[in-house]
Amino acid sequence: MVARCGPGHALVIQNHPVDGAGGPFPTLYWLTCTDAVQAVSRLEAEGWIKRLDQRSREDPGFGAALESAHRYYAGERGGLAPEASSWGGVGGSRAGLKCLHAHYAHHLAGGPDPVGAWVAERVEPVHPDQRRRVAAVDMGTNSIRLLVAEERGDDIAELSREMDITRLGRGVDRTGRLDPAALRRTTDVLERYARRARALGAERIRVGATSAVRDADDLRLFEAAFSRITGEAPEVLTGEGEARLSFLGAAAGLDAERPVLVFDIGGGSTELILGAEDVDAVASVDVGSVRITERVGPSDPPTEEDVATMRRLAGEGLAEAEDSVGPGRTLVGVAGTTTTVQAIALGLDRYDPEAIHGSTLSRGDAEKVAGELAAMTVAERAALPVMPPGREDVIVAGAQILVEILERWDFDGCTVSERDILDGLAIEMVRASS
Repeated sequence: MVARCGPGHALVIQNHPVDGAGGPFPTLYWLTCTDAVQAVSRLEAEGWIKRLDQRSREDPGFGAALESAHRYYAGERGGLAPEASSWGGVGGSRAGLKCLHAHYAHHLAGGPDPVGAWVAERVEPVHPDQRRRVAAVDMGTNSIRLLVAEERGDDIAELSREMDITRLGRGVDRTGRLDPAALRRTTDVLERYARRARALGAERIRVGATSAVRDADDLRLFEAAFSRITGEAPEVLTGEGEARLSFLGAAAGLDAERPVLVFDIGGGSTELILGAEDVDAVASVDVGSVRITERVGPSDPPTEEDVATMRRLAGEGLAEAEDSVGPGRTLVGVAGTTTTVQAIALGLDRYDPEAIHGSTLSRGDAEKVAGELAAMTVAERAALPVMPPGREDVIVAGAQILVEILERWDFDGCTVSERDILDGLAIEMVRASS
């Protein structure tokens, strides 16, 4: 699912570029909302495919922008299946255009598509009762994530959620500086996120930067690049600010015994937050999946000594939080390490947020999965159907942190939540304006 409409049904879905028979499937982004499909079909019935195709040949600027959109689309397909990059651009076209629905879906997904943008100007709002929308971006050490949401009183309804591994924090623990290649990767993804957020009607794009940026010395370069894309400076969150937002996102709408202890295992740091309705105690420690992996430099697969060192580093860091953050009645785990471990524990053949959200991960299952991951090579972990690309080399350290939390705070298991700091960033925007 790429995006939903305000009423909750699918707006755009993403297809795999290779069909069941091994042949090309030309439409990567598929427009699924019946109201949107009908609105675009009216434009096609008026002859706009032929007219815009003619314009692409007569208007050099428009034609060049359309060619660029085809190349971008082909590159996205190739990212999912390398052979698919040569199968054409939007809807399988190599030049010109043949389907306004495919171009509009590409625009809504965040593609730089001039035809899709032209369609949007003429069919929106598809649903006139659209409520206020906001977008939040979590800029982490290992990943960058997007949430586009619509207000629902004091809460939000998710319209689009996406995650990409860009490893912005690679080497920061050692050098104190952001890696230029990682910054470029992250900037490229943020540009796509910003286009999608605006295409879906977000009034504001709020970027919260966490551990990697907090620890870097060259923040001006980061701030300049991201301000240009979103229109406002990114917020470099303190550890406590990060924890508070994670609690806000995870606790909103949560039916659980209070107080709740929320933990968020990141790439550079881990946050633990205790509270009932509001936050009572917070701890942020420099223990994260990327940071520990870089410090240990494990073999492939890790040796027993490598894993023991990871666990020791996790324990030493988390010990700093024990005195300030008590156990609570309910333990809630958020973010990629915990959700990925649970996806493996559940035996899912694809990542399914609905199956994961609100489920219980037992300590026994966490220990079992942690052991299985440590016994695999990086390539074997990458081949797991629920493993996000780019997490395979740091998930062993993340799983050790997870198990250490369960044992140190003496819980038999935890509730796994798909809601976290992203939701907190968005909820705070909505509440601030109400």
